[in-house]
Order: sequence, then C-alpha cells, then structure tokens
Amino acid sequence: MTRLVLGSASSGRLTVLRQAGVDPLVLVSGVDEDELIAALGSDTAPDEVVRALARAKAEQVTATLIERGSDVTTDCVVLGCDSMLYLDGGLCGKPGSIDAARQQWQSMAGRSGNLHTGHCLIRVRDHRVEHLAAQTSITTVRFGQPSHYDLEAYLASGEPLGVAGAFTLDGLGGWFVDGVDGDPSTVIGVSLPLLRALLAGCGLSVAALWAGNGVSA
Repeated sequence: MTRLVLGSASSGRLTVLRQAGVDPLVLVSGVDEDELIAALGSDTAPDEVVRALARAKAEQVTATLIERGSDVTTDCVVLGCDSMLYLDGGLCGKPGSIDAARQQWQSMAGRSGNLHTGHCLIRVRDHRVEHLAAQTSITTVRFGQPSHYDLEAYLASGEPLGVAGAFTLDGLGGWFVDGVDGDPSTVIGVSLPLLRALLAGCGLSVAALWAGNGVSA
C-alpha cells in the first residue's frame, strides 16, 4: 500500500488531508525559503517561485527518507507545498511580526489577491524516485475590511504572523475573507483537485491513497 508523506508543518494542510480521508506521515523539510527565493531572482514568475519551493521541500524530505533507509520508501508519495499571496506586483509570504502583518492587512483590506500554492509530488518505490511532477494552483481571495479593533485583536492572536499573506480561511482570519474565486482548499494550503491529478499522473487513485493511509472502504 502506498503511504503519503506530507513535507510540511502546516496544520491547515494536514487538516485538509485528514478531512478528505487521508492521514499522512509528516516530515518537515529544512529548506531555507528566503535563500531559495533570493537565488531564483526577482524576475521569476509567482507560480514558478512557489512551485520551486514546493519541489525543494519534497526533494529534501524524499532524500532524507531514502538516506535513513526508511521502510516507507518501499512504496510512498511525498507531497511538498508552498503558498504565497500575490498582490501589487509582489509576493507576500509569512509576515513574521505584528507590524509586518498589520502593514499587509492595511494594503489588502477591501481588495483581492491571488493565492499561489505550489505542489510537488514524488513517487518512491523500492527506495528510489520513480516519478516527480510539480504544478501550481491559483485562487483569487476577496478580502473584507476589518475594523481597527478587530484587526488589532486578530494580530494579537498571533495567527497571521506565521501564514502566507497574513490570513487564514479556515481559522480566525476566515471572518475577514469575503469570498474565494476558485478552489478553497488551495487557500488552506493544498488543492485536492490538483493533488488528485498529480496522483493520477503517477498511476495512483484517490481510492488507493485512502486504502494506504488509514481509511477503510
């Protein structure tokens, strides 16, 4: 049976997968996102940036598993993801501080931005890489205009500091999202339709993933 390994610390991505009937193994990569973004250069297209980050994470997790001689590499798929918000001609990652998150919200309140999520899926069998594919899913997010009091309370919660674009759809930030045009699971961090297509590309079905990851038919 094929195991799914999620190369991400995102609780949102883990929740999406579990709610969709898949309980993955989790192994977080140690990729330096800022270093990789700098190496790509400022003229790199947004979809290419998140796709490159997702691929780097998936490849590092895969290499770690193979080097360790993990039994899971007998038959598994490794999923790497990365999300960034594209607004005003630039990419917005995790703000990291209250001041940066406040500035982010002041620039996007009442407006729309495109949330780019890169996905990379690596198929491993018999302890070697058999297949690799990477794609990007893009969803438009329409932001509301939180009051000063609500925004300060949201910032004080700490939630927006460590998430792409300083917002969530499935958490406290959902109060301030007026709508989503596209796949909502992309905004949470992993596009189920895109993941289904990536699985098909390496010869796997959703049913096969259910069977190998804790869900009975």
